[in-house]
This record gives sequence, C-alpha cells and structure tokens, in this order.
Amino acid sequence: MSKALSTSALAKTKGITGKELFSQLETSGYIQREDNEWKLLSAGENAGGQYIDHPKYGKYITWPETLEFTNETTSPPPPSSDKLVTATAIGKAFSLSANRMNSVLSELGWIEKALKGWTITASGKSVGGEQKEDFRSGIPYVAWPKSITENKSLKTTINEVQGETQSKEAKSEASDNSNFREKFEAKLRTTDGHYVRSKAEMLIDNWLYMAEIVHAYERKLPIEEEVYCDFYIPTGKVYIEYWGYENDSKYLHRKAQKQAIYKQYGFKLIELEDKDVQNLDDVLPRLLLKHGVQSY
Repeated sequence: MSKALSTSALAKTKGITGKELFSQLETSGYIQREDNEWKLLSAGENAGGQYIDHPKYGKYITWPETLEFTNETTSPPPPSSDKLVTATAIGKAFSLSANRMNSVLSELGWIEKALKGWTITASGKSVGGEQKEDFRSGIPYVAWPKSITENKSLKTTINEVQGETQSKEAKSEASDNSNFREKFEAKLRTTDGHYVRSKAEMLIDNWLYMAEIVHAYERKLPIEEEVYCDFYIPTGKVYIEYWGYENDSKYLHRKAQKQAIYKQYGFKLIELEDKDVQNLDDVLPRLLLKHGVQSY
C-alpha cells in the first residue's frame, strides 16, 4: 500500500520545492486556493488525495507516495473544460508575439503591468481571466479561457492593431449606432492630425498633444456594446468625455446611457463641459493626476 505524504514531503521525494508541487497540483485541477487555504478538488480525490486533521499541525492534504504526473518537467494540463491559456497561446492564434499580445490585453484594460509580469484587473476577471504565478520565478501572469479568442472586443482591437478592416457584422452594428456621429461629421483637423467634430474637442485634443500625452480619439470601449469614447489615454486607462449639446433631448438620453455604462464597467472617466474647456490648463492636469497621469 502506498504511503501517504504531505505535499511538502512529496515534493522532497520528487526533488522539487513545495511551491513547485503546489503549482503543479493546482494547474492539474487537483487543488484550488480559497480563503488562503488549499481545497481538495474531486480530481485530486480521484488521484488519491485526502484530508488529514493533525492534532498539532491542523488540517492538511496528503498524497500517495506514488503520485505521478504525465510530464514531470512541466505543469500537467487541467481538464479540457477548465483549460486556461497564456498570452503566448492567444498570440499564436492571431500571429502575435506574447509581448504584443500582453500589450493588447493591457490596452483593453484587462491587465496591468507589475514590477515584473502582469496582474489582472476587474475587467480582466469579468471576461474569465485568472491571476497566476510562475512556480519557478514567482513572476505574476494572467491565464485566460480558450474561448477568449472569440471575444468581440479582443478581436476588434487585434484587427485594428494589425491594420485590418472591420468585419461586416461590426460595420453593421456600428452603422446602427452611429446616427449621432453621422449627424456631426468630423471635419476639424487638430494639431496632431485627428479630425474631430467640434471646436471644444479640437481644443481638448490640441491640449493633450501639447502636453505630450498619448491619446486616441473616438476609441471603442472594450465591451460588447457598440460605444465610443471621445478620448482615451492608454497611460492610466482613462477615458474623457466632453458633454456638449445640452439642449438636445436625444443627446441627453445618449449621455445618460454612456454614463451608466462607464459606471457599470468601472472605467476611469473624466467628464468635461464648456466651462472646463475654457480653462483646460487648470482643469485637466488636476483631473488627470487623480488617475495617475502627469501632464507637466
């Protein structure tokens, strides 16, 4: 009969650290971290894992001394239904490098750059991402469900990065939601070459350019809904909306809908009105700094 060993003791017999073995067990779907404790999952029970309630050391999990993985040099794969993939695997699906893929995920606001590696955001969690840690180096990274490659926002952003045109479906949806954008055509050229729809937007764009703040105009929000911001600042993941046309009932309805969406998804939003545009030098530096963006 196989001897039952604690995870730390079993790790010693395999010539690896306890941290490495815990990572392998978690990746294989045998255990799961909950409330700072390891929980034994059904797959782990099937592999011979069981709880022990020790009078001195408390409750912990033991494993058969003969416990083996299919590949000792790498973490064994989890069940296909729970399969998670890294940015490297996602990047291969779109012919992008891992670094480029992480940049896309960061631009979407799903991950943030750590001192080393990447950490997940609330938006990243909402699309199924999970925070992980490399069991060798301890560097954080994020794993994603395989289905993430079908995410509409991700595919749209990658198409834009690769210089590809919108799909017919995306064009149709954009057309159905573009009455306002068609009514107020972008004809005013800013200092950095953007074409905007109003003098106020031109002043905002010019201010951002002169302050050397990288920004996008009318960037689609990284959500399923077809919603566009006025300005987007990648540094800090900040959105700017200029609210004009306050005497237009349809515009006010659209404004309320957009405000609700920003709140729903927890996006960082700066809202500007005419009085703010007349005093951008005082208003914008203060509002941007609240979101970690320094202008001067």
